[in-house]
Amino acid sequence: MSTRPLRDLEGATTGEAEIAAWLEANPDFFDRQPQLLARLRLPDPRGGTQTVSLVERQLELLREQNRKLERKLADFIAVARANDALHVKVLALARRLAAARSRAAAIAALEASLREDFGIAQSVLVLAGTGAADGDARFLRHVGPDAPELRSFETLFAAGRPRCGQLRDSQRDFLFGPGSAAEVGSVALVPLGPPGQPGLLACASPDAERFNPTMSTDFLARIGELITAALTTN
Repeated sequence: MSTRPLRDLEGATTGEAEIAAWLEANPDFFDRQPQLLARLRLPDPRGGTQTVSLVERQLELLREQNRKLERKLADFIAVARANDALHVKVLALARRLAAARSRAAAIAALEASLREDFGIAQSVLVLAGTGAADGDARFLRHVGPDAPELRSFETLFAAGRPRCGQLRDSQRDFLFGPGSAAEVGSVALVPLGPPGQPGLLACASPDAERFNPTMSTDFLARIGELITAALTTN
């Protein structure tokens, strides 16, 4: 058995950091002390008063690392599947809008796609200008370009990007009507062009987490571009 001294540790008070650094710098230590490796017992990470060997503890650490990797992989797969499903829905919307031969038909196609393809029960399209005959009054709202109701959405129009989350009471009442608080848990707002004629699409869910502020809005931005193009060309 080797009695090789522990260089840099003799005659000094050492802490955990120094011991860990020394062991890392001397990976052959347990080769020289195999009986110590066999005797070492560590607290069981699952709790209780039981102890496990160093090898068992290493195996448990590897298992935990493997479980974490499996969870990450499952998350990546779930995100990929969700994105694939969204691609299909956006493509369905694009086909409906492309088939529309009039502005009113494009608005009807949008409402049907939101309800049937995306499963959104409550949605409102707000457009600046006149055109009350363009579509269903429950879905379509025409207002003047300088309407005071639009002023509360100025930051949305200025940013030019969709936003998800909660609405102020006045915004919710304007879009979905008074008394809609129970049905509007979260909302996705999509600004629409062209410049000078502000408009927006609002999609609501009773689930407060469906449209949460941390979610990606890339697909919503593409939807906004499709809607703006369809309404501009028809």
